Amino acid sequence: MRLTRVFVGSPLAPDADVNLPAAAANHVGRVLRLRAGAAIVAFDGSGNDYRCEILSVEGDAVRVRVGPRSSGLPESPLRITLVQAVSRGERMDWTLQKATELGVRTIVPVLSARSVVRLDDRQAERKLRHWQAIVAGACEQCGRSVVPEIRQPQELSRYLASSAREGQRFVLSPTGPASLAGLSSMGARVELLIGPEGGLDDAELERAVASGFAPVRLGPRVLRTETAGIVALTVLQATWGDLV
Repeated sequence: MRLTRVFVGSPLAPDADVNLPAAAANHVGRVLRLRAGAAIVAFDGSGNDYRCEILSVEGDAVRVRVGPRSSGLPESPLRITLVQAVSRGERMDWTLQKATELGVRTIVPVLSARSVVRLDDRQAERKLRHWQAIVAGACEQCGRSVVPEIRQPQELSRYLASSAREGQRFVLSPTGPASLAGLSSMGARVELLIGPEGGLDDAELERAVASGFAPVRLGPRVLRTETAGIVALTVLQATWGDLV
C-alpha cells in the first residue's frame, strides 16, 4: 500500500521528533484521520524521503518520529524552466500542478501586455505563497521529492531584460517556423515561454526573440494558455526527458 506523503519545509534527519506543518497536520489528522502508530512518508525537498511514525495527534498538532532515509524518485534529465504568463484563478493553479507532475524544475510567473491578471506587491506575495503550496501538494501526489522553485512574479519585460540564458530557449507561437516536436536535438537545460490568454503582442515576441527565444509551434490549432504549456512540456519530456 502506498503511504501518505507529506512535505515538511524544514530539513529532516533520522531519529528526530518533529511537528508537521499546519497544512500537512490538517491533512493527516483531520482529513485522513490517521492516529498514533500509523506510518507516513515525509520529504523536505532535498531529494530524499523519510519513513515516519506518527507519535501523537492532538487537535491541530501532529508529531512524528523520523525514520530511515531513502532516495526519492530521480529527477528528469531535462532541466526545464517554465516562464508562464499568469492566468486567472484556478487556471494558473492547474498549470502549476500539472507542470510539477511533468517534472519542471523552475517556474517563473510573468505578467505581459495582454495579461488579464494584475498584481501589486502584496498580492504577488500572497499568490507566491499560494502557488508554493500548490506545487508542494503536487509533489506529494506524484512522488517527487524535489519541490520546483517558484520565483517572484515579475513583468515579462523585466525578465527578458535581466535573466541570464539557461540553455536553449523556446517561445510558443502559432506562426513559429519550426515544430517543437520536430526539433532534431535538445540540450539538458531548456527555457519555455508561454504567453497569456490573448498571446504575446508583437513587441513582446520580438523582444523574446532578441533575448534568444526561438519561436516554435505545437500544431495547427490555437491552444489556451493553460493547455499550451502542459502540451509543450509533455512533448519535451516524452521526446528528450523521462516520459517513456
